[in-house]
Amino acid sequence: MSYFPAFLDFSNKKILVVGGGKIATEKLEKLTDFTKEITVIAKELSRECHDLIGNHCLTLYNRAYKKGDIDGFDIVIVATDDIKMHEAIFKESRGKNILVNSVDNTDYCDFIFPSYIKRGDLTVAFSTSGASPAFAKHLRRYFENLIPDGVEEFLVKLKNLRKELPKGKERMEYFEKLVSDFFKEKFK
Repeated sequence: MSYFPAFLDFSNKKILVVGGGKIATEKLEKLTDFTKEITVIAKELSRECHDLIGNHCLTLYNRAYKKGDIDGFDIVIVATDDIKMHEAIFKESRGKNILVNSVDNTDYCDFIFPSYIKRGDLTVAFSTSGASPAFAKHLRRYFENLIPDGVEEFLVKLKNLRKELPKGKERMEYFEKLVSDFFKEKFK
């Protein structure tokens, strides 16, 4: 089965990460690109995870996960080595409108993390639907080099123009020309 690509607005979402090791740290690094409304529950923390939590002012409960901890959260990421915990949290989430990502175990996932590139408002994601995260990572690295310099500033300009110019066919044609000219300039 393939996963549907979707970009979620995290601005009003509460996220829980269970775990404090290397993989939890990697997930937190990605999540903090998009939100700081993150709570971490972990009995033990790596130095990197501890620093990341402190640097981003995330909420930390330095203890083991217990049943019911997912209540009130919209998204839960389980990043531990305990497969039974992954299964239990996934089952606990059913019927509660909570999306779960169980790291390295798609049997207990509602969604997966893509490999992605983020440059300002531009986000490009790569996924193999869990078949090979390593492949997605290498493909991302290849495409990182293809994104033209200045894309962040160009997108800010376009965003501002979208607010100023009235909607309609003329605006669409104007934007198409601006974008076309940008790419012609960058790839001549």
